[in-house]
Amino acid sequence: MLQKIQKIENKTVELLVALLACLPLAVKILQDFFHVTVLDSEAVLVNLIFVFSCFAGIVTYQKNKHLSLASLLDNARPEVKNVFSKIRTFAVCTVLTAIFFDSLCQLVNPVQLQTTIWGIRLQYIFAFLPLCYGCLIVFSFKENKLYAVLGLVLGILISTGTIAGVLYYVFKLENTSFLYSISDAWISISGILILPLVLFFIALAFIGVPLFIVISGISYIAFSQAGGYVDVIPLETYRILTDNSVAAIPLFTIAGYILSKSSAGKRFVELFDALFGWFKGGTVVASVLVMAFFSTFTGVSGVTILALGSLLSFILTGSGYSQDKAESLVVSCGALGLLFPPSVAIIVFATVNYFSVDVIQLFVAALIPGLIMSLSMILFGIFYDKRKVRPEFSLKKIILAVKNSIWELLLPCIICISYFAGFFDLFQVASFAVLYSFCIATFIRKDFTFSEACTIIDESVPVSGGVLFILGSAVGLSYFMLDADVPGTLTAIITSYVTNKFVFLMLVNILLLIAGCLMDIYSAILIISPLLIPLAESFGISAVQTGVIFLMNLSIGFLTPPIGMDLFIASYTFKKPVGKIIHGVLPFLLVQFAVLLLITYVPWFTSVLLH
Repeated sequence: MLQKIQKIENKTVELLVALLACLPLAVKILQDFFHVTVLDSEAVLVNLIFVFSCFAGIVTYQKNKHLSLASLLDNARPEVKNVFSKIRTFAVCTVLTAIFFDSLCQLVNPVQLQTTIWGIRLQYIFAFLPLCYGCLIVFSFKENKLYAVLGLVLGILISTGTIAGVLYYVFKLENTSFLYSISDAWISISGILILPLVLFFIALAFIGVPLFIVISGISYIAFSQAGGYVDVIPLETYRILTDNSVAAIPLFTIAGYILSKSSAGKRFVELFDALFGWFKGGTVVASVLVMAFFSTFTGVSGVTILALGSLLSFILTGSGYSQDKAESLVVSCGALGLLFPPSVAIIVFATVNYFSVDVIQLFVAALIPGLIMSLSMILFGIFYDKRKVRPEFSLKKIILAVKNSIWELLLPCIICISYFAGFFDLFQVASFAVLYSFCIATFIRKDFTFSEACTIIDESVPVSGGVLFILGSAVGLSYFMLDADVPGTLTAIITSYVTNKFVFLMLVNILLLIAGCLMDIYSAILIISPLLIPLAESFGISAVQTGVIFLMNLSIGFLTPPIGMDLFIASYTFKKPVGKIIHGVLPFLLVQFAVLLLITYVPWFTSVLLH
């Protein structure tokens, strides 16, 4: 029965990906070449992304792939693990129940989501959100039924206000004062215990609770103690997941995943080896460029390390690298693509701070810092190239390698030219990337059969699903902080103690490095960046420079001990203890930090291309 359900889920996701890859381009063709206006096409497409996000969340939860910090309990005794497993199940079920009723209340609210697109009420599309949370509640019962029930009961108790709303909207029941009494008690308790409760949820993050649960729990407490206005949370989730820019995120992720699983990585390695392998450090250049290209699409989720780490470390060992140094270089380059278009992180940052930053400006501003960071990894990596015998320069070999990788080389060229020239918008170029990479891998290179390619798309869903759910949960907390004028309060406090711009920048770097190793980059963008931009502007630092500094810090944070996410991904990929990975990465990390200081204190590098 479970296998049948999973098969239905996979086929639904595949259909949604197919629609998202084809419809934007079909609409573009109809409008530009046949002058046929497709009404509400953009609204339809972003709502398809919302439906995809809900299904992706279900699939991601089933496969236990939601983004979380590395658990501190990995090496704990079984009895300790058992206790914390019960706490985890209880907390997860409580939060899921609360946000389920919250979203259900907005679904049945007659004044919400009454617009129609193509004859379908948005209310029916929004229904996928409570459906998603309901499925996650059911799945949480698999871990520990008793503590799941206890979490369900507590979740119902703290949701009595929204349950009263549901009863009124659906059945017109007005005599629910006892429910409001319980709700008022919860509001009072959340106000008194807000600090212990927030610290409790932060602690949950360190025992492996998914980050979207942690952030949703903190958001729910914040809105509860402010008067119980929790209805904002699901509405903000819907808003962010139907944003045109956010819609591009899962598509770029899927395209990158397909490419990383295909022969594209091997072809790029052969090409760059032919171009650079004949001189000292040539294989280092090849490896860094390949990592930068693929991590541009797959983001800093570690997919590139997982997919190409073994191949690139094998090539580097052939250049005289020790196994440890080869693996350290690969791991250190796992987030370089963050600073190059069409980086998902840049898209998210610009979307969250759309009043302050333009996405194209941020793409341009990050180019030189990205190139310097990549060059620093190349130059530092060359010191470890001990290869005695190198192949001779061969123009024939280069031409053959270019010919063999021409289809893969065309993809970044088409993406950059079509987007920056204004031919495609961000959603359309992401759709093109999926369709193009799928066709190359399946029909031109024949790396996979059609069925195998669909399976790879299924495998990519937890990667994009984890990112989307983080965005959906973090935007509520971001809304609360902006509504409570936390940026203004924070600015007033900090500027009263810190008056020197350079001291402020150093404090920002320290804060963001800590955030980078404790949080995933997307929740950090949603929660921290709206606070940071006004602060930086009070010191005369532009929002664009702040954005580049922010992204560089967060990318380095993924390598920062003790709990940078890429350290654990590398440990899994190369089957080595985390301590050994940290030891190998440290020299590269220090170089990246030096580059970060250069970009931080010399704003020319981020502004020169904007003038």
